[in-house]
Amino acid sequence: MPVFIVHDEPVGRAQRNYIAHADLAPFGLDGQMEQLWLKPLNDGTFSIACIPFCTYGLALGDHVVLSEDDQVSEVVGLSQHRVLRMLLMPSPDPERVAEATTRIKNEIDAAGLLSEWNGDRHVAVDVPPQANPSRLFAVMEREVAEAGAFWEWADAMPFSSHH
Repeated sequence: MPVFIVHDEPVGRAQRNYIAHADLAPFGLDGQMEQLWLKPLNDGTFSIACIPFCTYGLALGDHVVLSEDDQVSEVVGLSQHRVLRMLLMPSPDPERVAEATTRIKNEIDAAGLLSEWNGDRHVAVDVPPQANPSRLFAVMEREVAEAGAFWEWADAMPFSSHH
C-alpha cells in the first residue's frame, strides 16, 4: 500500500481541479506517491495547480500529460517557475521550530511568494521567474546553519515516471 503525500491547501485550488499522482520511486522514495492537484486544459494536458513537496522536475503551472492510471507521465511545457523546498529539523525545543516557521512564513509573505506547508516543518515555495528570494534565502541559510535544516531546488533532478 503506497504512502500518499497530500496537499491540504493547494495554491491553485479551483472549481474544476483534477487529482493525479506522481510515483516517487524514481526519486528514491519507493512505495510513496505524491497527490498532485491539476487544472485541466483544453488540449488533453493539465497544468500543475499545487507546489510539489517531493516530486522533482515539476513546478506550479508546468503542463503535464497523464498515463491511463492517472499518474503524471511526462512534462510537456515548463512554466519557468521553480520550487524551493525546506525541511526543518525536529527540535527538543518546540518554540525554536515555531519561531523558525514564523520567520520563514513572514519572509515568504514579504517576498509576495506562494507556499504550501506539509505539516509544520516542510515547506514548498513557488519562485516565479522575476522573483528575487534573496532575503528568504538568508532566513533559510540561518536555519541550515543553526539547526541543520535541509533545503533544495525541485529542479535539481529532472522529472521521471520510471525507475
